[in-house]
Amino acid sequence: MIKKEKWYRKIPHPVVLLFGILVFISILSHFIPAGEYERALVNGRMMVVPDSYHVIDSTPLSFLDVFRAIPGGFTSAILIIFVVLSSGIMFGVLEKSGMIENAVGTFVKKMGFERRIMLVVLMTYLFGALGVFVGFENNIAMIPIAAIAALAIGGDLMLAAGIAVGGIVVGFGLSPVNPYTVGTGHTLAQMPMFSGWLLRSVLCFTAISFLAFMNVRYLKRIIKDPDRSLAIGIDTKGFKLSKPLNDYSMSNNNWLVLAIFVAGLVFMLYGVFNFHWYLTEISAVFIVISIAAGLAARMSGSELGETVLSSVAVVAPGAFMVGLATSIKVAMEMGHISDTIAFNLSESLKGLPLYGSAFAMSLAQSGINFIIPSGSGQALATLPIMIPLGDLLGLTRQTTILAFQIGDGVTNLFNPTMGGLIAMLALCRISFDRWLKFIMPIVLVILGISWLFLLFSVSIHWGPF
Repeated sequence: MIKKEKWYRKIPHPVVLLFGILVFISILSHFIPAGEYERALVNGRMMVVPDSYHVIDSTPLSFLDVFRAIPGGFTSAILIIFVVLSSGIMFGVLEKSGMIENAVGTFVKKMGFERRIMLVVLMTYLFGALGVFVGFENNIAMIPIAAIAALAIGGDLMLAAGIAVGGIVVGFGLSPVNPYTVGTGHTLAQMPMFSGWLLRSVLCFTAISFLAFMNVRYLKRIIKDPDRSLAIGIDTKGFKLSKPLNDYSMSNNNWLVLAIFVAGLVFMLYGVFNFHWYLTEISAVFIVISIAAGLAARMSGSELGETVLSSVAVVAPGAFMVGLATSIKVAMEMGHISDTIAFNLSESLKGLPLYGSAFAMSLAQSGINFIIPSGSGQALATLPIMIPLGDLLGLTRQTTILAFQIGDGVTNLFNPTMGGLIAMLALCRISFDRWLKFIMPIVLVILGISWLFLLFSVSIHWGPF
């Protein structure tokens, strides 16, 4: 009997997939009318003016424009690309010092290898909490630590991605205190900041709990049958423990390097929350940590230089993927079709029944997220349209913002145009096609859970507005 080939085995190589999407967007620019909303500067931020959409002269992409969009994508994503490189350098230096391996090995030894199921659950919640309270790109330096820990307990690099990347993305996307989506949404809707936090918290906790369950299930599966691993053939050099667990301990020098790493992260977070630092400053802090850790580990100049270049070589493919993914957004901007798609999606919601309109609004935001992957950017571009539309449809503003948050947050798990996602996967050495095989069943269930919460919010007429 011939086995039917599974759908995910037909997914092309990530480079081919992204380039195919780029070509598809260029073809669409010849058929979708160019258009744009007027935008106004409000409190220092560019916002869409509701009911201002208008058609403009068509700007279809030429054959050369398709390839011009690629360097344009790298230019647009340069900050994310460099944070991938700088975090890779930092991890390379920390790994070379022996601190990370000894710290993870010692931690697993203390917890006990037999408690690895509990470790997977705890780590999933930990990375979920980092997503909720710390942010998205701010956590990129933590990804390789999950890789070492996952391998130390008998897992693989896909398990590491499920724990770290999945945890951070779900936590950040459904966070009740997400300043980019919920915060911006409440500001635009003139509502108390982070109001309705209880329902959002329950949703976020439920989604992370399901992710933890699926991570445990995956670990049990590959322990029982290693051939079912989705990370077969991926190089684990630099991630795998090099000696038995009982041989691990922390030296004084390891503690010094760890102190430098933790102090650097605390300094970075202080700057993020108090001085609004972003990727440039985060990258700078990573470089400072790299140099300080290298000096503390008594590396010679040659050794430090070689470590930097070898670390760049490891993360370079991921940095390339970030630029290529961003070229899709650049192509849509060149063709002036982003606003046209957003306008038509919002218009299609009119006339729907109450529950259907909430569900359709979330679906529309999911589609728009592939066009505008930035949470705050999507909020500023779509909520000035969606909030008045929700009022007309009979939805509370709290429900409208929840529909937006679900559409933006959950689809971040498989959005190829989201540079941060591609960057974090790259640090786990997981390609996008393999990630889809693992994450899509999880996405479908989390979307289902989220939509049940959304429909519940409609039924209780959630919120004071």
